[in-house]
Amino acid sequence: MTRPALLFDLDGTLIESDPLHAQVYVEMFAARGVDIDEAFYFSEIHGKQNTEVFKKHLPGEDPYQLHLDKEAAFREILDDIVDPMPGLVTLLNRAETEGWGVACVTNAPRLNADAMLKAIGLAARFPTVVIGEECVRGKPDPAPYTAAMEQLGTLPGHAIAFEDSAAGLYSAAASGAFTIGVRSSLDHDTLIDLGAHATIKDFNDTALPAFLERLEGATT
Repeated sequence: MTRPALLFDLDGTLIESDPLHAQVYVEMFAARGVDIDEAFYFSEIHGKQNTEVFKKHLPGEDPYQLHLDKEAAFREILDDIVDPMPGLVTLLNRAETEGWGVACVTNAPRLNADAMLKAIGLAARFPTVVIGEECVRGKPDPAPYTAAMEQLGTLPGHAIAFEDSAAGLYSAAASGAFTIGVRSSLDHDTLIDLGAHATIKDFNDTALPAFLERLEGATT
């Protein structure tokens, strides 16, 4: 039996975390005499691996140590309680009622993923959390989404993935899941160009119910 499933990216999809990430990057670069702004974050950093960013823009320093420092700084400024993306709780309630599988699929380090899910009060709602760096390859490779589907016992034709970044969209679409772009940082046309099959503003979007119909009666 194949169980339908909803697969969620974390940053920018379950939680509006990009402004916090941008803040940390701006402060780290400034401490090294490099001025960047939020626009630079979205054009050059958003959706990319930290080590890749640091290798390119801060050569001469240990990119992995900078990665660790950056994520520790992010966790320090993450509020103890923040709001999840609008409409998310209602969608998770429906998934539970329908018997759909649910997973979080992220390139964030596990410490960050745990902290963010706790901050939005939904850690218990995501027993399946797939971390990119714990897979054979992280996003943009499809491996994290493929791993999530395997863990949930679902197939690509029975899964819907929600993503907001280029790497995430490449990963989700390549896994075969129906991929919905979340317009938290990129616009509709950009998300579609990056591989999304459709887009929503958030989980209250009136377009979402029609997409969820793909899962109704999908169990085989």
